[in-house]
Amino acid sequence: MRHSLTAALLATSILCLPSTARAQTMTAEEAAALRAELAALKAQVATLESRLDAATGQPAPAAQPKSPSVAAKPASEIGWKGAPEIRTADGWSFKPRGRMQVDLAAVDTPVGATDARGGLKTEFRRIYLGVDGKIPGGFAYRVEADVANNSVELTDVYLTYGTGPLSVTAGQIKPFWSLDEMTSDLFTSFMERAAFAQAFGFERRVGLSAQYRRGDLLLQAGVFGDNAGDLLDDSNNAVSLDGRVVWMPKLGDTQLHLAASGHWRDPNDPAALGRYRARPFAHTTDVRLVDTGLIDVASERGIGLEGAVIAGPFHAAGEGYWHRVNRTGPADPTFFGGYAEVGMVLTPGDRRGYKDGGFDRLKPTKPITAGGVGAFEVNARYDHLDLNDGGIVGGRQQAALISLVWAPVDYIRINANYGKLWVGDARVATATGDRDYTADTFGLRTQVDF
Repeated sequence: MRHSLTAALLATSILCLPSTARAQTMTAEEAAALRAELAALKAQVATLESRLDAATGQPAPAAQPKSPSVAAKPASEIGWKGAPEIRTADGWSFKPRGRMQVDLAAVDTPVGATDARGGLKTEFRRIYLGVDGKIPGGFAYRVEADVANNSVELTDVYLTYGTGPLSVTAGQIKPFWSLDEMTSDLFTSFMERAAFAQAFGFERRVGLSAQYRRGDLLLQAGVFGDNAGDLLDDSNNAVSLDGRVVWMPKLGDTQLHLAASGHWRDPNDPAALGRYRARPFAHTTDVRLVDTGLIDVASERGIGLEGAVIAGPFHAAGEGYWHRVNRTGPADPTFFGGYAEVGMVLTPGDRRGYKDGGFDRLKPTKPITAGGVGAFEVNARYDHLDLNDGGIVGGRQQAALISLVWAPVDYIRINANYGKLWVGDARVATATGDRDYTADTFGLRTQVDF
């Protein structure tokens, strides 16, 4: 290609010479001028050829991939909330969840009341395993089971829909009873909840419910059957209505909580029987010192009142619950339970958590992983349960409880408990036949969740 370009340029130069110069013999001066002009043309040709070589010898630059936009979200990302949580930009999420609680507990009663069953024992109180997540369009789900003690029991299993202040849930959840019951067992002040929560049969049930949250107001209501395990019985046709109203304003640094709940249940079975009883604040024993025994139940109604305050490291809470049992023939008894509690977080900068109508996680501002000691909390509670009314003598139980809670990091918690109980008209008598006596309870829980 070089020679073609040179020849073409030379031919063009010769054609551009005057015709008289081509027709006559050139003089020496003209020949010298022509040689100089040809030399200049050769230099120009060499320059053009070098440029042409450079242009044709270097490949065209490859197209560079577009840099991602700074504002664009990745297709998926992995967060961490005690366990990995996978999230996508279009609204999917998935997270494994679980908890393990190992209890060491004992009940000390007069001889004959509990025998060896109240002695020091260890148990896996709860081992929850499950998953939860979100689905685009405003849906969320959770599937969880308790696998402690070589058995499988469904706990939270539900699907929720909601894109605004109103959400609807179908599945097995806790009906809307009591501040102590609506607080996760991960965050309660003591190893066991208030005695009335045990006695009046508070448990998860299958149903359809709705929740409305606007500002400081929370409304919850639902219609329920029974626990998923109990519904396997074909004769179980129970239905209940439950609702709760919570006002939870925050005044500066102070969180207030005022609430009321209502419960109505019909077993839909003329031969239905019920039993109201509570353990002595230790799950390691099956003995219930207060117990109504089996009684006929046509329906039942419950009303609860709640109050709590969190101010800096201090918190206080109290509840009262009246449970009326409508019977087919005898008088209708009304049982009562309640408690009053105070607590203090001892480590500077830490405080009791609160979220959506219940107490929440105690998070240390200086965990042991950051060179601190974690968070320490002390609590004291007076608990009262009265199962004597309408001709039923189930007993009265009063308890003074104290606890020390240590959270070295967010997801590990150690809870030590002691309780002094005063029991009257006890279901279980001592070896001497006495039904009025005192008892002591001890407990230590080690807990991890994710």
